[in-house]
Amino acid sequence: MNVQGRRYRYVGPADLAAVVQPGMEGRRIHAVADFVGWAAERTAEELAEPFTFVIDTDGVLRLAPRRSEHVACADGGRVLSAGEMTFKKEIGRWTVSEVSNQSTGYCPDVSSWPAVAEALDRAGLDHPSGFTHEVVFRRCPHCQEHNIVRESDFVCVFCDGDLPTAWNVDPEPLPQVGHTA
Repeated sequence: MNVQGRRYRYVGPADLAAVVQPGMEGRRIHAVADFVGWAAERTAEELAEPFTFVIDTDGVLRLAPRRSEHVACADGGRVLSAGEMTFKKEIGRWTVSEVSNQSTGYCPDVSSWPAVAEALDRAGLDHPSGFTHEVVFRRCPHCQEHNIVRESDFVCVFCDGDLPTAWNVDPEPLPQVGHTA
């Protein structure tokens, strides 16, 4: 397996990370059968909503119910991407209908899409060609607050400072990965 991309660490509220315990992590989806088994445990109402997802540093999709925290889904670890994912059944087969990088705990860049696509391909789940809803995250260099950039307006909603055009949410240098396992 080829796992590439930035490893995002959790940058959300510390109190949420502090409550992560073993057994809270998301279900690892290696193959369609894993997803089918997991989906069979969900209610119709749950299946109609987006799910919380992360791509762990092994490049594996992890899923949890929507109201789960991404940091819990990831078992407190770093991720290659995170967001929300919606599934639908088409012609007797599950597919990903919508996927975003909406995770205010990890704030992954839109460039994390290849890790998502690779994990979904390995699991045998059809998917869109990119995020169906891209969220642009930036950290304000002036007040240090995390922002969601809307309509390409790179201005901090907290202090009106200019936001950088390049991803900068995590002040810690982020290791790049590119190994074949």
